[in-house]
Parts: sequence; C-alpha cells; structure tokens
Amino acid sequence: MASKKYTKLLIGLLFLFVSSAFAQDPSGYSVQDSSVIPAKRLPQHTEFMANNQAFPAKPRNMWEIGVKGGLFNVSGDVRSRLFTPGVGLHVRKALGYVFSLRGEYTLGFAKGLNFSSSSSYSKNRAWNGYNSANPTNRVYYNYRARVSELSLQGVVTLTNIRFHKAKSGFNIYGLAGVGGMIYNTKINARDGANQPYNFNSITIPNTYSNRKDIKDALKSLMDDTYETLREEDGTQPKMFQEPFKPTFVMGAGVQFKLSNRVNLALEDKFSITKTDLIDGQQWQENGPGVQTAQTRDYDSYNFLSLGLNFNLGGKAVQPLWWLNPLDYAYNEINKPNHMKLPKPILDDADGDGVTDQFDNEPNTPAGTPVDTHGVSRDTDGDGVPDSKDKELITPTICQPVDADGVGKCPDPSCCDSLRALIEQGGIRGACNIGDLPSITFSGRTVSLSNDARALLASVAQKIRDNAACKIAVMGYCSSSKSEQQLSWDRVNSVINYLIEKEGIGADRFIFKYGQEGGDCNTVDLRDGTNEEGPTTVPAPHPNLRRRG
Repeated sequence: MASKKYTKLLIGLLFLFVSSAFAQDPSGYSVQDSSVIPAKRLPQHTEFMANNQAFPAKPRNMWEIGVKGGLFNVSGDVRSRLFTPGVGLHVRKALGYVFSLRGEYTLGFAKGLNFSSSSSYSKNRAWNGYNSANPTNRVYYNYRARVSELSLQGVVTLTNIRFHKAKSGFNIYGLAGVGGMIYNTKINARDGANQPYNFNSITIPNTYSNRKDIKDALKSLMDDTYETLREEDGTQPKMFQEPFKPTFVMGAGVQFKLSNRVNLALEDKFSITKTDLIDGQQWQENGPGVQTAQTRDYDSYNFLSLGLNFNLGGKAVQPLWWLNPLDYAYNEINKPNHMKLPKPILDDADGDGVTDQFDNEPNTPAGTPVDTHGVSRDTDGDGVPDSKDKELITPTICQPVDADGVGKCPDPSCCDSLRALIEQGGIRGACNIGDLPSITFSGRTVSLSNDARALLASVAQKIRDNAACKIAVMGYCSSSKSEQQLSWDRVNSVINYLIEKEGIGADRFIFKYGQEGGDCNTVDLRDGTNEEGPTTVPAPHPNLRRRG
C-alpha cells in the first residue's frame, strides 16, 4: 500500500513539472545580455562590455529538479530480490561549468529470501520460538525493508567542455557525497495464526532438488505479513523512531537532452552505511545452534533509476553543465561581435594615398600627385605628369610640349590675327573645346545609363585635351521642390562621374541646376570658360526621398 501511495505522488509531481517545463523554452545565451547577470557580478559585466575586462561575468543559471523511479536492492547477508522499487527526488544547482551540488531524497523498498536454510539464529530475536539446538529446526532468512535516505552530493560533469563541437545532446557525470538514512526492517517468521513456520518438510535432504522447487515450496508455506521486527542494535541512534546511520554515496549517470527545459537521466547510485541490520541478519554461522560473532561485512544498497529532470527559473540560462564555456570564445574568434579589433591597415605600396586594390598605377613615384584612381595627375592634359611638368598649365595652342612639359607657343605675330578672331566672336577666350553632347535621363532616375557613360568618356577626353576650358553642367526645371532636387541630383551625378571615374579635377566645372529653357530630363554640357559660377552647390532639399 505504501508503494502505491508514493507512486501516485510521483506521477502527480511529474505532470506538474512537465507542464511548467514546456511552458517557456529559454532563448540562447549571449554574454552581452545583462538581464542574466546577477547584481553582484554586474561590475565585472560592465568592465567586460567596456573592453576593460577579458572575461565575461558568469550568468545566473537555472535550478534542476528531478524525479526518478527504478530498482532498489540491498546487498547483505540475505539474498535480495532483483525487482523491488525505489523512487527519488533531487534538487541540483551548478556552481560552475563542471561542478554542481545536488540534494537528493531516496525512498527504497527491498525484499530478500535465502534459498539455503540456516541454523545459527539463536541470538536473533526474530526467530524466537524456533529451537536452534535441534539440527532439524532450520529457518530461511528473509526480510522486507523500507529505507529513506537524504544526501548532499557533489556532481562532476565530464562532457560539456567540447573542443570540436559547440554543444552536446547528452551529458555524462559522476557523483559522490554524504548523507543519512533511516530504515525499517521486518521479518516473516510466523504465519497468520502467529505460529512459527514449520520448515522441516523443506529442509529434509533431497526433498527438493533445485532452487525453483524450494522457492515454490516456501511460497506455498509462507504468507506476506512480515510481522516480526528485526534484531535491534542498542547502540544505534534513532530518528522518527527508526535506526539512523550516516551514509557515503557514489554513482554515475548520463543525461539526454529532450529540450532546453527537459532531459532524461539514467543513473546508478550506490550507498554504503555502517550497519549490518538492513536485511535483519548480522550473525555468523559456526554450526548448528551456535552464533559467536557478528559479521563486519556491512550492508549497502543500490538504486538504478530512470528519471526526468526539469530546468526551472526566470532570467537565467540553462544549468551550466549543459553549456560549453568555449562556445563564446570560438564564436568570437570566428565572427567578432564584441572583440576590440585594431584599425585595419590596407597596403599602399607606392604611398600615394590610394590603397593597392583601387590603385590603377601601383608604382607611382614618391611625391607625385594622383587622382582618385592612383594615376599621376596631369592638370593641363599635355601628357607630362604634374610631378615632372615644369609648366603646370600649358595652353592648348602651345602644345605639344617637350619632356619637361613646356610648350612652344605660336609666334607673336599670330596673336594679332587671334585677337581679331576673338573680337569677331570666332573663338571664346583660350578654349577651343567645341560643342559637347547632352546627357539624357529616363523617368525620374538619377543613374547614368551605359550610353550616358560612353558619352561622358568622350567628353572627358575633350576636357583633358583642352586644359584651359571650364565646363558648365546645367540641369533644368524648378517649378517644385521635387523638380529642383531632381535637377540638382542629375547635375551632381554627371560631375561626380567625370571626377571619380574619369579623373577630371573638380575645379574644371561650373554647377548649374534648375535652369529655364531646357528639357527637364536633360543635362547639357558646354564651354563655361568665360562664365562665373560655383564648382559645388549644396542640395536644395536633401531630405526628399532620392531615386536610383
């Protein structure tokens, strides 16, 4: 009856824990999450987040509550039955990633029955009424015991620190600890009429040839009352009116993770205690009717169990024995998220300020001015880089030039005719760039098409060939803020392309947008040498949404 009561209690607790365990599955652990750091370790966490501390603070981790059931057996002087029940309940808390403490209560029920008869029972009061002096009055030692144990154990995890895998779905552990136990043992020595059993028919030699026959005969003869209290040791202290003894426990087990909240555990625990009376028998047999010494092979018991464990707690990570402490370090090395990295230094072999992967001229001589592509700058487009050009701006009419970039200008007598042409409007100043194409945009886009880029490449060559020219870039329409911004964006797109992709100096352009008298979808380029205007203009409405 007692075992049924405890079984129902165990089932009720199991349903309670299962419902709470699956209610909320904890999320993955991040070392930067301050919500799982206890208050006493927040200073370390703050230092770690500021990169003043290399080690993250240990997080708050969940408690484990486990329920289990299995086989409970006593090892003593009387042969124990194999299939007797035991139940257990434990609470476990990690102190670190390897070591944890566990408090456990175990309740075990054991039975035993010898298949060999015994005669030296004179000092065991349970067999009063039997005549031990008569060699034919032999008995069969038996018992039924209830053992309650409360222990504190240190548990060492063996498999959560993984060097080649982030986490594991199983966990092997060992345990050892101390505790205390009380026990209640009784012996079935009398029948229902309170009379000693007559074992003589079973003990007659050769009546039963094997163990099964003896077992069947004993089953037919004996009832299941266990009415007689076992022999007591007067030196044993008592607790709850039952003998109390300290115990030493050890064992091992393996856990299999079902979820972040629930795992299944298979465990074997062995308990050693300094008493020889759990099975009700402590005397050595030295012949019929003679018991001269107590045995010193103390009884022990074993609990082989299968159980469910549940991780409970809020604002906490899984119990630390499920976490790999190397997981953070390996992930940070592979993909830094918090690591303080030095500023990257990109190679620039020629020291021109343009890194090698973007440098179209990787061997530019030291001190040579370059454009955004790392190519030696040639302001006047005469083919001699500025670093070697002794005449930085050579008029087109004075080109070609010599190796030093110095041109040969026309004879002064030709200037009269040039002046006459200027007065007649034949040429404008010193620029002879001629007509330049228009750049057309589709819809409301500001991106340059492939055709537009090809046109601008030819424009860039003309600008290089005419170093004295300034180019006016004009966009049209300004009836609304949207049109003004669109006109500005398109002019800016054309100028930026010529500067960044073609290497033309920014000071060669005059920025004009929102002009009247032109197509809204067109940007015109023309000779602006004799015009005044800025090279850059702030966007009129930068907060308007831009289009690609």
